[in-house]
Amino acid sequence: MDYRKFGETYYIRMDRGDEIIGGIIEVCRAEKLQSAVFSGIGGCGAAEIQTFIPEEGAFETRKIEGLLELVSMNGNVNTDAEGDYYHHTHAIMTYKDGGAHGVAGGHIKSLTVLYTAEIELRPVTGGAIRRKYDAETGTGFWSFEE
Repeated sequence: MDYRKFGETYYIRMDRGDEIIGGIIEVCRAEKLQSAVFSGIGGCGAAEIQTFIPEEGAFETRKIEGLLELVSMNGNVNTDAEGDYYHHTHAIMTYKDGGAHGVAGGHIKSLTVLYTAEIELRPVTGGAIRRKYDAETGTGFWSFEE
């Protein structure tokens, strides 16, 4: 992984074997970014896609592997009151299944790069968006409280 800052935006290149979500959080920690939004494209070899099941208060996870074209990835990173980092990421990938092409997408737990990924990371400026746990749903949401 390598990255550069131009203006207020960070441009991250992920390399073979890099885990994208962990890399984005690593840059946020290194640059002391409390909240940011990101988008990206690339070629991945593995993905863990999740669906939140409200009745269970938990995520169901599906792992896919192979040549995955990361068509679109969007997400955000924020911190809670203790300074712990969290992400909320969604993505769409295409893949080949025999002779057919398929599409998979949803909430992303992890993405592993096969050959490269290109990420644009934009810090929130003029404030910070925090994460607040919601006991009713069992997940976290944005909080605008100082």
